[in-house]
Amino acid sequence: MTKEELLEKANSLPLAPGVYLMHNKEDTVIYVGKAKKLKNRVSQYFQAGRGHDWKTHAMVGQVDHFDTIIVGSEFEALVLENALIKQYMPRYNILLKDDKAYPFVRLSRESYPRFSIVSRAAGDGAKYYGPFGGRMETRSALDAIRLALRLPTCNRKFPRDIGRERPCLNHHMGRCDGFCRPEMTAEEYNRRIGLAVQLLEGKVRLVTAQLEEEMLSAAEALRFEEAAAIRDRIDAIKVLSKRQKVIAGVCADTDVWGLFLEAKCCYAVLHYEDGQLTGREAELFTASALEDPGEILSALLLQYYGGRSALPREICVPAALEDQEVLEQLLAEKAGHRVSIRVPQRGERAQVLQMAADNAREEAERQTTSQERSDRTLELLGKLLGLEAPPAILESYDISNTGAQDIVASMVVFHGSRPAKDRYRRFRIRDLEGHPDDYKSMEEVLTRRLTHYMEQDKRFTPLPDVFLIDGGEQHAKVARRVTDRFGLTTPIFGMVKDDRHRTRALVTPEGQEIGIQNYQAVFSLIGRIQEETHRFAITYNRQSHGKRVRGSALDEIPGVGEARKMALLKRFKSVKAVREAPLEELEQAVPKSAARAVYQWFHPPEEADGK
Repeated sequence: MTKEELLEKANSLPLAPGVYLMHNKEDTVIYVGKAKKLKNRVSQYFQAGRGHDWKTHAMVGQVDHFDTIIVGSEFEALVLENALIKQYMPRYNILLKDDKAYPFVRLSRESYPRFSIVSRAAGDGAKYYGPFGGRMETRSALDAIRLALRLPTCNRKFPRDIGRERPCLNHHMGRCDGFCRPEMTAEEYNRRIGLAVQLLEGKVRLVTAQLEEEMLSAAEALRFEEAAAIRDRIDAIKVLSKRQKVIAGVCADTDVWGLFLEAKCCYAVLHYEDGQLTGREAELFTASALEDPGEILSALLLQYYGGRSALPREICVPAALEDQEVLEQLLAEKAGHRVSIRVPQRGERAQVLQMAADNAREEAERQTTSQERSDRTLELLGKLLGLEAPPAILESYDISNTGAQDIVASMVVFHGSRPAKDRYRRFRIRDLEGHPDDYKSMEEVLTRRLTHYMEQDKRFTPLPDVFLIDGGEQHAKVARRVTDRFGLTTPIFGMVKDDRHRTRALVTPEGQEIGIQNYQAVFSLIGRIQEETHRFAITYNRQSHGKRVRGSALDEIPGVGEARKMALLKRFKSVKAVREAPLEELEQAVPKSAARAVYQWFHPPEEADGK
């Protein structure tokens, strides 16, 4: 890729946390980095005029392409960056960054070992974990582990300070188990440190299993307070594990698949080894969003693993496969070991499955232009509605009224997925004032709209490819009656709402519901049309109602038009104030003739005479 192409790709990345891998022309990973917002961070490398240091300048000069992995938080990015650096040992990650080395977590070698953060590993007999990507994130991760296991964070030295003073505030707040107390042993302290090390290595499931055994043993021995304390530690570790999904204790040797089936179809595969995410692959493929996801996955799995010699022991997919047993048998024969295919519904596997889906969506959207998204959405909508071609013009209607008055209707037009506001129209219902009836109102509106079309009124030409009516089956039937009367065959669909007033389905005049909630792009488009139609109707209703309430008394005065009425309301703020104003003040707002007409309207001669 050229530098311009790299910048264009970087600018298409999401503003989401993740890890990026820079590759050279030989496809060797030369740098691994993390970012709070991938788009901002990665694009900086390829922007002209950026003041890079010599190391970054040299690295950017060798970049041929890059990959990204989307994660859920900065903490996940930190852990994943560390794992990928150890896996690939990229050349430019070994060098210093901003004159500082990457931080390590150091575990001292003593009877009561302590964790600390250091700049580099040393040959002092201590154990080192890392390197990690930044001090702040490393400190946050270490603090979370200490809190989960209730390890001390104070400056007291053990065993020197055991029993010297009362436990500090952290113990009373439940943040530390008070290892400065004589009853707490060195064995228990070191056991907790061992659990912390396992958490740093990503062995969340193993640590949880050990603690659960201890909790059950304590409960069976009737040591209920001890069992409750262990339970609290288990809960804290589960919360910690939920914060990140790049270390997944249940994924020992697992591929996790994500699918995105919209404007462009894409799959993403997250590779887990020993509980750690070690890589991601994503690729576009050709399929219809209406095809069964299970059938798509079956075809993808066969093609994907057919040419590979090393297969995982577990494959997590987002949909059930009809031929799952046969596929497992084929993969097992190829791999030489059992291969299980799972469809996780809850728990840790379901969380990483969602992360895979997010990566598939991001990759597809990054490689899809807005026009391609629009075209594919309309194509999918056309197939769902049984149309011969994708609809180019969509026309939607809604009725709005305030009680029995101010009955109005809106007509909203979309060209493709974009509103065509120059073609919006609004109607005041003429025949039902005081007798609101949605069905008759809709009949009147469509009759007037189609009459304009038959009279070749350019404001109502051409006809749409689809009429969308805000309402259910009965509203669609009313619309069909009107089009039949004019000899037209334009397809008509009612927009059926859910409890949250969102369109959940479309319905034909015959009562056939067409679900759209499983097709996100179509669901979003129809929802936007419905909301825009409702907004336009409500706005006109409020304007109409406000105009009637504010101006009804002034509208009837001879010689007082719209401009003079607005001048009076601007000065006096209300019709009541205009009624009570003396003639001299009225003359300051409008010409004398109009002022006298207003004054005499509110103060007729018989009133002035006291009769």
